[in-house]
Amino acid sequence: MRWLRDPLLVVEGLTMRFGGLIAVRNLSFSVGRGDITSLIGPNGAGKTTVFNCITGFYKPTSGLMALSTEGPIDADAVATLTASSRRYVCLDDRMGSAGLFLLERMPDFEIARRARVARTFQNIRLFPGMTVLENLIVAQHNPLMRASGLSLLGLFGAESYKRAVAAAVDVARYWLDRIDLTARADDAAGALPYGDQRRLEIGRAMCTDPVLLCLDEPAAGLNPRESLALNNLLRTIRDEHGTSILLIEHDMSVVMEISDHVVVLEYGIKISDGTPDSVKNDPKVVAAYLGVEDREVAAVAAEVGL
Repeated sequence: MRWLRDPLLVVEGLTMRFGGLIAVRNLSFSVGRGDITSLIGPNGAGKTTVFNCITGFYKPTSGLMALSTEGPIDADAVATLTASSRRYVCLDDRMGSAGLFLLERMPDFEIARRARVARTFQNIRLFPGMTVLENLIVAQHNPLMRASGLSLLGLFGAESYKRAVAAAVDVARYWLDRIDLTARADDAAGALPYGDQRRLEIGRAMCTDPVLLCLDEPAAGLNPRESLALNNLLRTIRDEHGTSILLIEHDMSVVMEISDHVVVLEYGIKISDGTPDSVKNDPKVVAAYLGVEDREVAAVAAEVGL
């Protein structure tokens, strides 16, 4: 249970209000370093709202989201940062807080760049007119811009910039191979079949070298063969790259097969948190998915043969 002994991300008391609507209420959970964590629940449970808070698209009404890129999360360092007037991160190694980020204080582009959090969306957001290879290279925009001296070194063809471009192409070709799209490197991304576009979007996110990869319904619309390929890709990302994955998914066959840790939401409130086996046998989870009260679970489950 790495989410307990070595969390990469700790979310505490997260609340998100939209006027009078409370989309997420006092949510606390952890993402283990090197784990695949699934965030599940019925439609409208608040899952995407949680993602939007973690990645900076929304600023939560209240709560703390601490992510450490360089080792265990130090509770004292988190408390020091929380009490500090500084904007988001303290890099004083003597305090043990190097690489510690409070995401709720950061703009979205800094969460992606400095805290190294990448995400995909429910609706595919590729650059359809670019080639598959170009989609992977453009994901490395930040290091390429630094290497170009904000374009000046690129204009003069500096060797350091040429090396950076070559390195970016190497990274792109590596992920082309991992997502099994090398043969289509020069095709327009918009011409790919749906399942290939899904894998390309994940490969593009991995080109940013994230410590946390947030995937919003990556198996949506996939057939069984494509779902199997997705499962294998996510295991590879976890096992070979040590990247932690936070996953929103409605396909329970995917969730139960690949997850190390499952968190269940209903109406913005956490109702279960644990291993896949413990969660799928939790009466509160069964009730939420069947749409019945807890006391009715046994009768309805018997009726439908569960």
